[in-house]
Amino acid sequence: MYNLTNLMSFLFTGASGFLGSHILSLLERKYVISTVGLTPKDDYKVDIARNIPAFKESFDIVFHAVGKAHSVPKTEEEKQAFFDVNLQGTKNLCTALERSGIPKAFIFISTVAVYGCDSGENITEEYPLNGTTPYALSKIEAEKYLEGWCAMYNVKLSILRPSLIVGPNPPGNLGAMIHGIKSGKYVSIAGGKAKKSVLMVQDIANLIPLLIEKGGTYNVCDSYQPSFRELELVVCRQLNKKRPLSIPYWFAKTMAIVGDYLGERAPINSLKLRKITHSLTFSNEKAMRELGWKPMNVLKNFRIE
Repeated sequence: MYNLTNLMSFLFTGASGFLGSHILSLLERKYVISTVGLTPKDDYKVDIARNIPAFKESFDIVFHAVGKAHSVPKTEEEKQAFFDVNLQGTKNLCTALERSGIPKAFIFISTVAVYGCDSGENITEEYPLNGTTPYALSKIEAEKYLEGWCAMYNVKLSILRPSLIVGPNPPGNLGAMIHGIKSGKYVSIAGGKAKKSVLMVQDIANLIPLLIEKGGTYNVCDSYQPSFRELELVVCRQLNKKRPLSIPYWFAKTMAIVGDYLGERAPINSLKLRKITHSLTFSNEKAMRELGWKPMNVLKNFRIE
């Protein structure tokens, strides 16, 4: 049991998602938490993309992690869904806070996708926000809206732009890698030399106390940028599987061109190939310098389940 006296009140949106489910228990030791989401477990069960929550209390800290990601939209309706959740959901949340009480601090989970980069090394927060996907654009607009809203109400705003978040049973491309290695259907491409920025999911929880008084916009990732091959080997060791076969780039390129014509049925296309074979890394130097943050080493701490 924790002593709840003098603990700050903390509103958590998206607590049932991948990020939220892994850090909620860590945060409950430090804050009195209320959650907003779509599950029966949430204190406020509401779809903030469509409705304005009716909070019965005010909060010291708002941690806004609700977001739509990990899908490629095919229709205008699917594109709009990103803006409904990531932008309108943010606006509805702020409207609710205006009615229930303005918080002291607001922490927003954005993404490195706002930079719009398929490749690059040690990209900093100074890089222009060139993202063009519905996911990136909706996050950029949400960032800008919050900058204005927090300035108007004198709220300390923190914007976190995480790289690939790593933790047990991850979604997205890392989850696909684990599933592929587990089923024996995964192949490495061109030796898996491309490097990617990654972040242990627990590090988000470690950052929150550092952000409350400081605020600011930060890339957050591990200081060590592992290659695809290093990530593959970590997964293989934990699954007790052999190192996956590596196919040459020219062969993968041929498969990708075919995949461009086959559509969704294809395991690879030119866009996926580019992401797999080009390094994309981000600088965490600002967060380390200004917050005194020391990220966890992903290769040493990652457990797949």
